[in-house]
Amino acid sequence: MRRITLPILLLSCASYTGLAEEYVISQKNKSFSEDKITINVGDTVHFLNEDPFFHNIFSLSDEQFFDLGSYPKDETRSVVFDTPGTIEVECAIHSKMFLLIEVKKNEDK
Repeated sequence: MRRITLPILLLSCASYTGLAEEYVISQKNKSFSEDKITINVGDTVHFLNEDPFFHNIFSLSDEQFFDLGSYPKDETRSVVFDTPGTIEVECAIHSKMFLLIEVKKNEDK
């Protein structure tokens, strides 16, 4: 019985990770490249700094708390979103930068 269950479990996991997508949100001119995006649980967002100065991207949202720290031009930091909900993303250095990420359950596509 275990020999059958394990391959089925591995196949299920492989199928799930195959659905994950990746997005790039750049930061340029003290702004995010998008105001709002909609993604699915398991998707990754890459935050690319295209400004000649540092950014510090973070979220205090209950669904997805993160702080990417300060990073310079041409560097990317990434976040995998694992909980559905609305995530508010900001820059700790530039207070006018704001992005909403709507994370949907995979069946909500």
